[in-house]
Amino acid sequence: MTSLRKPFAALLVAAAALTACAPQDSASDAGATASGTAGGCAPGALATRTAGTLTVGTDKPAYDPWFSEDAPENGKGFESAVAYAVAERLGYPKEKVTWVVAPFGKATAPGAKDFDFDVNQVSISAERKQAVDFSSGYYDVRQAVIALKSSKAASARSIADLKGAKLGAQVGTTSLDVVTGTIRPTVQPAVFDSNDLAKAALKNGQIEALVVDLPTAFYITGAEVTDAQVVGQFEGAAQGEQFGLVLDKGSRLTGCVSRAVDALRADGTLARLEKQWLSDAVAAPVLK
Repeated sequence: MTSLRKPFAALLVAAAALTACAPQDSASDAGATASGTAGGCAPGALATRTAGTLTVGTDKPAYDPWFSEDAPENGKGFESAVAYAVAERLGYPKEKVTWVVAPFGKATAPGAKDFDFDVNQVSISAERKQAVDFSSGYYDVRQAVIALKSSKAASARSIADLKGAKLGAQVGTTSLDVVTGTIRPTVQPAVFDSNDLAKAALKNGQIEALVVDLPTAFYITGAEVTDAQVVGQFEGAAQGEQFGLVLDKGSRLTGCVSRAVDALRADGTLARLEKQWLSDAVAAPVLK
C-alpha cells in the first residue's frame, strides 16, 4: 500500500494544480475576447496581420471629404485622420501603418480579411454584424438627397415629394436602404456599384436625385456636380446611424480598437477632426 500512496498523492497534487489553473486560463481567454488580445492592448504589440504593423483597408477611389486626393496614406480627410488617430492610440505611429484596397462589398462580406480594420463609411447594422465585427461608432450619420437643380426633385420638401422621382444609390449601402425603406419610390430606383457611377448618372440626367450621407452630399454639390443641390436630410430610419471601423468576425483586435475610438470621442479628438474635415456639412432641411 505504501508504494501506491506516493504516486496517488502526486496525481492529486497535479490535479489540484490543473484545477487551480483552469479558471485563470478561462478568464484569460475571456479577456482576449473582450480586450482584443490575450495580453490585453499593449501599445504596438497587438496580434496584427503583420507584427509591428497596423494594416488599414479602404475602397478605391477614396472619396472626399473622407479622404483627400484619393490617397488615404496622406492623413488628409476625416477618415484618414481618424484611422491614424486610432493607430496612434493603439501604439502604431504613421510609419507603422500600411494601407490596402478593400472594396466596400468585400469588406463587409463574410470571410477572412487582408486588413486589421477597414474605414470606409460603413454603417453599423445588425445584419452586417453577422458577418463582421465593428468598433464603437466614430461618426454619427445622417443620409441626404441631392438633385439636379433643373429637376422636380430639387423642390421637394417632404418624402412624399420624392416618391415619383427617379432615384439612385450605391449598392449595399444605408443610402439604398433609405431609398427602398424610407422613400419607397413608385419608380424603380437605379443601383450603382460605386458612387462614381452614381454621380455620373446624376450629372448625365439618368437619375433625378441621389441619396448619400450628408457630408458627401455637400461635397458632391460643391465640387463635383455643381448643377445639383442638397435637397434635405432624413431622420427616422437613418436616425442613430453610426459609422464603425470594420474588423474580421471574432477579431482579437475588436476590443482594443473600440477602446481607442471611445478614448478619441471622450477627449474631443473625433469632434475636432469632424470640425476640421467635415465643416462644409452644414445643416440641411429635414424631410419628413
